Amino acid sequence: MGEALLQVEGLEAGYDGVQVLWGISLEVAAGGMTTLVGANGAGKTTTLRAVTGSIKPFAGRVLFRGEDVTHLPPHAKAERGLVLVPEGRQLFSEMSVTENLEMGAFSKRARSRVAERQNQVYTLFPRLAERRRQKAGTLSGGEQQMLAIGRGLMSDPEVLIIDELSLGLSPVLVQMLAGKLAALKDGGLNILLVEQNVHLALALSDYTYVIAEGRPVVAGPSAEVAGMPQIRQAYLGL
Repeated sequence: MGEALLQVEGLEAGYDGVQVLWGISLEVAAGGMTTLVGANGAGKTTTLRAVTGSIKPFAGRVLFRGEDVTHLPPHAKAERGLVLVPEGRQLFSEMSVTENLEMGAFSKRARSRVAERQNQVYTLFPRLAERRRQKAGTLSGGEQQMLAIGRGLMSDPEVLIIDELSLGLSPVLVQMLAGKLAALKDGGLNILLVEQNVHLALALSDYTYVIAEGRPVVAGPSAEVAGMPQIRQAYLGL
C-alpha cells in the first residue's frame, strides 16, 4: 500500500459533552481497502461523523493529503475527495435513481465528470440503469444500497467511506456488493469500510482497526488480525 491519504490522530469526540471516543487513530493508505470494525455501539459511526465533519471533535485531528481538515464542514471535505456513504442510505426517496445520482455530483471537482461517472455507476450496477427513472423510495434494500454507493461515486471520491455496507441485507446481496467493492478497489479507488460484520470486513480489506467502547483495541494487516485469538473469540465466534 502507498502513502497515507487520510490520517486520523488521537480523535476524541461525543455528543452534548458526553465523551464517546477516546484516542482513535487510523490511516487510509493509497491503493487499498482499510476497515474499522467493532460491535454495535463501539463508536464506529461517531468516528465517521467526527472524521467527515458532521460533529466537531473534542480533541485530535484529521489530515487529508497532509492538510489539516479537522474543522472543515462535510461539503468542504467532499470537495477535496473525502466522501461518505452514510449508514441507512439516506436517499431522496421521491426523486428518481438518475436524480439521486446527479445530487451526488454537487462539488466542483465532480461536476465536470457527471456523464463519465454516471456511466461508471450504471456499468457497475446494471440494475440501477434498468430502474433509472424509478423513485428511490420504491427500490429494494439492495438496490438502495447500490444507489447510495453510486451517489458516493458521483462525488468523484479519492477516499470513499462506507458506513455499514451489509446492514439489513441478505447474505447473497452482501456478497454481490462485496464483489463490487473489490472491483472498485482493484480499479484504484481507496476505501474505508466501517462494518459490524467482522467476517466480511476482514475478508475484503487489507488493513484493519478494531475498536471497542470508543477505544482502540488492535490494528494490523487484516490477515493477521483475523488470526489473533482475542479477535477470533470476541468477534468471529471461533
